[in-house]
Amino acid sequence: MEHKHVLSVIQHQWLNRFYQKADYFKRVLLLLCCIVVYLNQIKAQKNGSLNNADTLPSFTLKQCIDYSLQHQPSLQQALINISIAKTTNSISLSGRLPQVGITANLTHYFQLPTTLVNQSPVSSGIANTAIPGIGVTQAIFSPSLQYAAKASPLYVKQAEQITDSAKIELVSSVSKSFYSLLLTLEQINVLKEDTIRLAQNVRDSYHQYVGGIVDETDYEEATITLNNSMAQLKQANENVTPQYSILKQLMGFPAEKQFNINFDTALMSKEINIDTAAQLQYENRIELKQLSTTQSLQRHLSDYYRSAALPTLSAFYNYNHEFENKEFSKLFGYAYPNSFIGLTFSVPVFTGFSRVQNLHRSKLLEKELEWSTVGLKSQIFTEYTTALANYKSNLYNMNMLKNNVNLAKRVYFVVTLQYKQGIVAYLNVITAESNLITAEIGYLNALFQVLSSKIDLEKAMGTISY
Repeated sequence: MEHKHVLSVIQHQWLNRFYQKADYFKRVLLLLCCIVVYLNQIKAQKNGSLNNADTLPSFTLKQCIDYSLQHQPSLQQALINISIAKTTNSISLSGRLPQVGITANLTHYFQLPTTLVNQSPVSSGIANTAIPGIGVTQAIFSPSLQYAAKASPLYVKQAEQITDSAKIELVSSVSKSFYSLLLTLEQINVLKEDTIRLAQNVRDSYHQYVGGIVDETDYEEATITLNNSMAQLKQANENVTPQYSILKQLMGFPAEKQFNINFDTALMSKEINIDTAAQLQYENRIELKQLSTTQSLQRHLSDYYRSAALPTLSAFYNYNHEFENKEFSKLFGYAYPNSFIGLTFSVPVFTGFSRVQNLHRSKLLEKELEWSTVGLKSQIFTEYTTALANYKSNLYNMNMLKNNVNLAKRVYFVVTLQYKQGIVAYLNVITAESNLITAEIGYLNALFQVLSSKIDLEKAMGTISY
């Protein structure tokens, strides 16, 4: 009886273990099916994107920048402002041309005006008059016209510099948005490879567990790691759409249309380097150029207030074709034309000290702009040193992380091989895998930081081209 009872217990334990492994087997099959379906879905999306690439436009970074310079709404508004400035100058300078006007007066006296001739009242004039005439004036000298002539090219230059500043900001923003999108796409490729590796680890760990080589926790840990990787991949895929939207907005690209980005990672890596020994040239910064133009305008305004005390001189010519008659019906039967020419001379004697106060205020504004120049140069130097330090540190960090990727790949290969041979625990594989994905993602982030800091350094040095 005891012998039968022992056999019964052994048989019962064996059956429990068999059912337990069968349950694990079902779970593994279900998980592997999910993995296969998910990876096939990713592959289909990739193939779909490749097929769409044949029909959708594909833009490099330069093409994205060129497109934005032609279609970005804010930049187009800045370009229109140049034309507005030129038109405003034409309006201001129109006073230099002859001013021609036509007038006409029709008068009927109910009672004629009276004049005294030898102290005797005598009616003068005639009951009906009609006087059409033309008048022409020509400015000869005017302080306001002189100021307009000197300031007009500066206003156009100011509008052009505002446009240049908008272009610099646009090139910087489009470049950073392009690199950010590129970073996400590269991260997706890394996470895809990571998911495939982890799916293989799940299969290997299960087979080793069924064979009794490892504990069941190895298989469960592999599953957890795979689930985390799949979640990261899903999140990265979802991030692509809003990043494309940001790039479209910066480019002025229609939101309802699609495009792909085209990039050469090897070429991009070569373009990372910049001459860090180059000296900072303040005059290259567009902000300093704009401030210099504003100072020139302010100096011309001070000159205008000084010259406001000068007289204005203009010439005029009037021609009147006068009709007169006692009877209205015969008014236009005969004309008495007259014409004359002359000069108008005007001198401002006292203006309530407004000219003196305007000149004083303008000189104060000139001093304020001088201090603004000092402050701007200090700000530019701070931006330059900060951008240079960030670029150098990010470049060094990228090179170190690039070495880490190569080392992490080798360590993962060796540890995986050792685990399959039963030499090390699965925890070593998890650690190696975690180090590898961290190194790869870290390198991509570092690459983006270098590219971004290079844009900041070029902007600080005033060398961004467009």
